Amino acid sequence: MNAKKRALGKGLSALLQDGNGDLTERTPGSSFVAGSIADIRLSLIESNPFQPRDHFEVESLTELAASIRQQGIIQPVTVRRTGHDSYQLISGERRLKAARMAGLEVIPAFIREAEDEQMLELALVENIQRENLNAIEIAISYQRLMEECSLTQDNLSARVGKSRATVANYVRLLRLPPEVQIAIRDEQISMGHARALIGLETTEAQLKTLALILEKGLSVREVEALVRRQGTPPPRHAVAAIPGEFRDAARSMSQSLGLKVSVKRNAGGKGSLTIRFSSDEEFRELRSRLKG
Repeated sequence: MNAKKRALGKGLSALLQDGNGDLTERTPGSSFVAGSIADIRLSLIESNPFQPRDHFEVESLTELAASIRQQGIIQPVTVRRTGHDSYQLISGERRLKAARMAGLEVIPAFIREAEDEQMLELALVENIQRENLNAIEIAISYQRLMEECSLTQDNLSARVGKSRATVANYVRLLRLPPEVQIAIRDEQISMGHARALIGLETTEAQLKTLALILEKGLSVREVEALVRRQGTPPPRHAVAAIPGEFRDAARSMSQSLGLKVSVKRNAGGKGSLTIRFSSDEEFRELRSRLKG
């Protein structure tokens, strides 16, 4: 049995070691070097300003606080040192809040070094891995990572282990009106509903359709069908109906690229395929993908 396995058998105290593997003098409030795990006073830890999650359920926190009173903290939080006796949370916001609710004075913490850019990325990735964020929180976090860490959607998809199309679909949610974003955040509508609403041209149409979803409990398929009907242009002279295979192809391209794709065709068979983008960065990424 190796040293790591022996340590696991001794409980949390066996894990409270410094970067060289020696047990630290776990004096609450003392200053520790990066790489150590130690008990730190809660009063010395400030919350992570880059925390992407802005909503924590009180009931869930209360249950965790009760568990902490009985069992203590099983998994240390992660912090970075910002001064001689001051620390900033990197990950573990929920555990920190519950520990304060439980009346703890100290909490076990893993101390590491992290720049501001890393702080945001670490907080986001940890929460995504735990599936704690709602779709809007994920979208905001993706947008912040791209803006503050100068990442493209391709770079970001590699960092968070998601496809580029998935990243694009989340970010596009931020183009929806606030009322729709709130409905997503509060889980009144699903991601599928939201993606269908993006296909509507105007805010007015999106809000009217949202009201119908909430009033009648429409399924995603029903909303998609409703959006297709609303998006059909009125008949004009010398304009032929768009064949179903054309519409299906445009919809498939839209989902693959994460961008709005529309197709037009006249009675003579001439037409156009339009791909809409909202920024120079999206255009460059689209051009790069089409070249590939």
